[in-house]
Formats: sequence, structure tokens, C-alpha cells
Amino acid sequence: MEKLPEFSRTRIKALVEGNNLSKAGKIFTDISYKVKPGDEFTLTIPAAKPSEILANPIPLNIVYEDKYLLVINKQAGLTVHPGAGNHGDTMVNALLSHCAGKLSGIGGVERPGIVHRLDKDTSGLMVVAKDDNTHHSLAKQIELRELKRVYLAVVWGVLSPPNGKIEANIGRSKTNRKKMAVFRTSGKKALTHYKTLENFGGLFSLVECRLETGRTHQIRVHMAHKGNSLVGDQSYGNNKRKIPGQIADLIREFPRQALHSAKIAFTHPKTGKSMEFTAELPADIKELIRNLK
Repeated sequence: MEKLPEFSRTRIKALVEGNNLSKAGKIFTDISYKVKPGDEFTLTIPAAKPSEILANPIPLNIVYEDKYLLVINKQAGLTVHPGAGNHGDTMVNALLSHCAGKLSGIGGVERPGIVHRLDKDTSGLMVVAKDDNTHHSLAKQIELRELKRVYLAVVWGVLSPPNGKIEANIGRSKTNRKKMAVFRTSGKKALTHYKTLENFGGLFSLVECRLETGRTHQIRVHMAHKGNSLVGDQSYGNNKRKIPGQIADLIREFPRQALHSAKIAFTHPKTGKSMEFTAELPADIKELIRNLK
């Protein structure tokens, strides 16, 4: 593993079981074998298989691109990865079209490396790997909390205290498997730092959130847990609160959770250069804030 840091243990096991490892000119498949001094092995890395996911030329807002990675400002409404009910209109389909012939075999299949995801209705910045080494490095930076992500959210109410952190474990809800929930003892550790940037008449606030961990729906779950759910969040929001008539209509008609990935910073896996990108709020959230003011 130390000699092949770009490959996961699962990937190496699959290569060995696929007859790609040899010892003294013979295929070697014993993954439980304890290596002895003087042993020499040859591992053959086969060419990546074509992805079964179809390419689709969906327009992407590409903020930065080189031969190793892309930074994309994802539009709200675009699902990141194919799943149940959507196999052709996702970011991965778009990337396979855009990067045709320029992707490496992550996991043995030619596809882009989705290092971290954004929910379908969350807009903003994402980094995507084009090869195994880059994917491994960026994933490691997330694990070590070296890859920084900053989000902007419009939430219900005024946070107390206005600046602080939410530290609460997150796991799959026991009552609705499509949702996540906060757990006292089980679940995975999750930490969100937040700062109130502005509040609108004591009814709503613009909040900056910095992720120290990256659990599914983390900001949405943490804010709901604190009692300040995101405007427009149909899964975790409390959208039945009593508010003045015109504002009620505005909030009711907002089509998505008001959440935007505004900043991402990481070390370039190949050059070692510090990279930082920002994306201003999209038009719909800008309009929401203008009306709330």
C-alpha cells in the first residue's frame, strides 16, 4: 500500500483477484499471503474500462480546469451522481461528455472522481478529480480537514449565540431512510462552525457555515437541530411558522433550500500550490435576500 498510495485497499484487492498480480512469472492471487524478505511481485494495472454511464453535454460553469482536476460552480437543480430515477441528467454525465478521453480509471472504470457532493438543490463550488492520484490526495485532504469549504445559508430566525459551533453526531434517520438525523451517542461526529452575517427584522438571517466534517446534509440537519432551519428546505425545514403575509408568500414560493457553496480551498495534488476559489450568491438567493431586507 505504501508503494501504491493512489490505490485503495479495495482497488488493490480487486486487481489481485482479477489475476493482475504475478510472482516469479506466475499469477498470484493469495491476498492473505505474508510477504517475506526477497519476495518480488509484479502488479499490472489494466486500462480503465469504459463507463456504463452515458455522456450528456449538459452545460457546466467551470471555474478552473487543468489536466488533473476541475472546480465547478454547480447550478441548483443539478444532481451530482446518477441514482434511482436519474441516470442521464447529472453532473457525472456532463463531466463524461466534457472530459471525453481525459479521465483516468478511478476504481477501474473511466469516470470523474466525485470527491465530495452537493445536494441537488444546493448551488456552488465543487472540486472534481480527473485521475486516481488526484482523487486520493483530495480525499485525504478532506479526511485531514485540510480542504476548506465555506457555505452561505438563509435560515429562519436569529441564531443564539450569533456566532458559534454546532457539534452533534449525524446518522441515517431511523424513521425515514431518505433523511439524516442528529444522534446523541450513535452516528458520526459532525462539526459546523457558523457566523451570522446579517439578520432581517429578527425573522431570518444570512449565515456563513464552515464545515469541519462533511456528513450528508450536515448544514441542513445541524441548522434544523438548532431551530434555525434553512429557508426552502422541504426535508428539514419548519415552513409552517407564522410570518407576515407578503413574506409568507415569498418564502412559500422559494423553490429550494437557500444554501450555496461559496468558497473552497485546497492544496493542488500535483503542484503543491494553495488553491482558493469563491463564487458569489446565485440570482435566486440574491433576490430572496433583497426581498427580506
